[in-house]
Amino acid sequence: MNGWQFLAACRGEDTADFFPPPHPETREDREARESRAKAICGVCPVRAECLDYALSVRESYGIWGGRSEAERRVLLRQRDRATEERRAG
Repeated sequence: MNGWQFLAACRGEDTADFFPPPHPETREDREARESRAKAICGVCPVRAECLDYALSVRESYGIWGGRSEAERRVLLRQRDRATEERRAG
């Protein structure tokens, strides 16, 4: 476990809100679940470290650092694009 994880607001919380269920969920259920998780992330003192970790390992599932899978994919594409531009430039 990374040191920042001991300080995470989600530590000890039910992980069900942070990860998709094993069965299909409606858009409304997903949005509600993600909203509950993001509310916890919103007050987390190590939110940035959590997001950095998830991006560095390219975590595929769950809410990490207050960002969903789709939101992290956008961040990764932006970061990869910026890296490519720096190399080319």
